[in-house]
Amino acid sequence: MSSSGSDRALPTVPNSPVDPPPEKAVRRADSPPPVSSARGSEARAASASLSLSTDTEELEQDGPGSGIARNSPPWMVSTVIHALVLIVLAFVIIRQEDKGPLDISLAFSERLGKQLETEVETPAEEPEEEEEEPAEIEIPLPEVPEPAATVEQTAVEPEPQAPSPPRAEIIASSLLGRDAGQKEALLAAYGGDATTEAAVRQGLLWLKRFQRSNGSWSLSDPYSNGSRSENIPAATAMALLAFQGAGHTHFSGEFKRQVAKGKEALLAMQTPEGDFFPSRGKWSHRMYTHAQCTIVLCELYGMTRDESLREPAKRAVTYCIGTQSEEGGWRYYPGTGADTSVTGWFMMALQSARMAGLEVPATVFDRMGDFLDTVAVDNGSRYLYMPGTHGTLAVTAEGLLCRQYLGWAASDARLLEGADYLLENPIDWNQRNVYYWYYATQVLHHLGGPHWKQWNDTMKSILPQEQVRTGRERGSWHPHRPTPDEWGLRAGRLYVTCLSLYMLEVYYRHLPLYGDPHFVTPAN
Repeated sequence: MSSSGSDRALPTVPNSPVDPPPEKAVRRADSPPPVSSARGSEARAASASLSLSTDTEELEQDGPGSGIARNSPPWMVSTVIHALVLIVLAFVIIRQEDKGPLDISLAFSERLGKQLETEVETPAEEPEEEEEEPAEIEIPLPEVPEPAATVEQTAVEPEPQAPSPPRAEIIASSLLGRDAGQKEALLAAYGGDATTEAAVRQGLLWLKRFQRSNGSWSLSDPYSNGSRSENIPAATAMALLAFQGAGHTHFSGEFKRQVAKGKEALLAMQTPEGDFFPSRGKWSHRMYTHAQCTIVLCELYGMTRDESLREPAKRAVTYCIGTQSEEGGWRYYPGTGADTSVTGWFMMALQSARMAGLEVPATVFDRMGDFLDTVAVDNGSRYLYMPGTHGTLAVTAEGLLCRQYLGWAASDARLLEGADYLLENPIDWNQRNVYYWYYATQVLHHLGGPHWKQWNDTMKSILPQEQVRTGRERGSWHPHRPTPDEWGLRAGRLYVTCLSLYMLEVYYRHLPLYGDPHFVTPAN
C-alpha cells in the first residue's frame, strides 16, 4: 500500500489576512499639558521664591503666630525660611522631571477573532516578532506494489534545521472547523461553495446506501468495481472518516445513525492489544489499516468527548507508538522497516491523537523527522518512497505534509520549492492519481495564498464534474472510467470515492496550520 505513482503503499485518507487599520493615538482628555521647557521651570522657581517671600512676611506680620515670629531669635527665623525654600525648590525639581501625559494607542483588527489590544506608547518602538504557526494530516487506502520508476535520485541530507512543532493549541483546535457554525465561514474563506458541498453530500449518501447490516463497509462490494482484495476494517475506517470530515458524529448530524453503527462495528474489530488488522487480511495492508482506524477513534473522541471512546483510542495510539521501527517510521509489519507512504498515515494518526488531547511523546515525532531526512532529496523539497528507491509525486506530497506537521515554517524555502513542484503537476483527469491529489491538496491548503488558490480552482471544478450523477452508483467516482486512476483497479470504487470526498472537505476538515489560530474560537 504505498503512496502514489511509484509507491506500493495503499493510500489512505487521507490567508490573505486583512491588514488591520493604522493604529490611532488617543490622548487622554484629562491629561495636563507636558512640562518640559527650561524657561517654564525658571518661571515656576521665581514664582515659588516670590510666594515664599510673601508668605514669610505674612508670617512675621500677621496671623495668630505673628508674636512668636517677632519674639524668636534671628537664627530660628533664618532656619525656618531656608527649610521652606528647600522644600519649594524640591517640589519644582520634581515637577520638572515629570515625563508628561501618557499616550494610549488602541489597535483594532478587522479579522474575525482578533482581540482589541491596548499598547502603551514607548520612546522607541520595537517591532513585534511574529510567531510562526505550523501544521496537519488526513486519511484512506489501496494496495502496495513496488513504487513505479521515475527519475532515479540519490538521497541528499537536507540542511540542518530546528523546526518548532505546531503549538498544542493549534493542533487542539484542528477539528473545530467541522462544527456547523464554522463550516460556512471556512468554505467562504478558502474557496469552497455550494457545488463542492453538494458533491460531498451525494458521496455520503452513496456510502450510506452501501453500509452493511452490521454497520461495516467493504472494499469489494456490494457496489460495482470494488477492490481486488477485501479489508473490512480499512473500508469501515475510510467511510467513517468521510462522514466525520463533514462534521457528522454518532451524536449529531444527518448521518449520525450510520456513524453510530460504523463506530460499533469498528470497536468490535479492535483486539485487546489495540490493533485492528484481521488475521486473514492482506499483510501489506496491516499497518495502513491500523493507522486509519486510529484516526477514526481519535477524531471521534476529539469531536464528541465521548468517554467510552477514550480507552479504545488510547490503546490504538499506544500500539502506534510501540510499533515504530528503529528507522523512525512504519512499514508493513509492526516494528520493522519504514517507508514514506505508511509513515505518513501514522503521522496523521498521532497528530489526530494530539487533536483529541491524548499524549504522544515528542521523541516519537523527532524520530519521524530522522526517517524523513533519509528519504529527502533536492535539499528536502522532494521525497523517496524508501532510501535508495525512486521518488514519486505522491510520496513527495506526503513527505511535505509530514514536514508541515513537524514544524517547517510556511516561509521555508524547501517547502515553497516543493509546493511549486506540486503545482507543476496539477489535477488532470487524463492522468488520475487521487492518492497524490489527496496529499497535495492538504499541503497546499495549509500553505494557503496563491499556491492554494491555483490548486483549488482546478480541484473544485474537476472533482464535482466527474462524480457519477445517475444510477445505482450516483455520488461515487468510477475507479477506472473514463481513464483509470493510478490505484483504482486495485483499490476500487470505495477507495477513490472516499479520497475524493476528503479533498472536497478540505476547507473545514482540518484548520490550516499556518492560518489565524483565532479564526475559530474553541467552545468552553
